[in-house]
Amino acid sequence: MSDITDKKQEQDVAMEGGEATAGVAAEQAVVAQSEEDNDNDNDDDDDEEELDKEKIKILPQATSEDGTSASFQIANEDHTLGNVLRYIIMKNPEVEFCGYSIPHPSEDFLNIRIQTYGDITAVDALKKGLQDMMDMCDAVEEKFTQRIREM
Repeated sequence: MSDITDKKQEQDVAMEGGEATAGVAAEQAVVAQSEEDNDNDNDDDDDEEELDKEKIKILPQATSEDGTSASFQIANEDHTLGNVLRYIIMKNPEVEFCGYSIPHPSEDFLNIRIQTYGDITAVDALKKGLQDMMDMCDAVEEKFTQRIREM
């Protein structure tokens, strides 16, 4: 039972004031993973919110040496994020393949596989996909808010 509570707390850490989308949390986790991999020091980022570094994991056994293909595991997500993210990543002309799966209905994980043609890395394709998804959500929210104000 404490595992469920721990997962809920991890998800809450990834949320911005309770209003963040799953894409925002995932994008934050990828950025955190990249910063950790590059050994950047975070002195300039002290004012930024704490990122959930466990949200997205790169699966090392399913990653190519050159980085053009990789598999990622995203915690606390399901088909809602998986299908949208797969669609947006596949719109990128530099991506050869993107697919996702939910390993088992009782597990709270989403596995996503990305293969590129070699011009960009799979991590870069995931970051771009997450950013594009956030931009799309912002545009929908802006249009929705605009229409509500017109009423």
